[in-house]
Amino acid sequence: VQLQASGGGLVQAGGSLRLSCVASISGSNFSQYTMNWHRQAPGKPRELVATYTSYGITNYKASVKGRFTISRDNARNTVDLQMNNLTPDDTAIYYCSAFRIKAYWGQGTLVTVSS
Repeated sequence: VQLQASGGGLVQAGGSLRLSCVASISGSNFSQYTMNWHRQAPGKPRELVATYTSYGITNYKASVKGRFTISRDNARNTVDLQMNNLTPDDTAIYYCSAFRIKAYWGQGTLVTVSS
């Protein structure tokens, strides 16, 4: 499983960004994977931001609930994270991951929110 994240950038507080992660998978079906977005801010541990399970259940970190929306397209092997009303506290490197039996990680994409 290979994951490629994109969509990061610099945005002002209150703005929006949409992150996308495309998966290259052989030997199994993308729909069988739980897909996640994580982030790691400078000097802080990596944290789980949003999850979209293979059963269609979504979960969010409390601080992003109502502002972030995770979505997936099983036909295109993609998982997106729509981020609205961004704050400087959202500044971090964002990573997507896929989980089925084991975890797979993509490279990060940097999101910087200026005040």
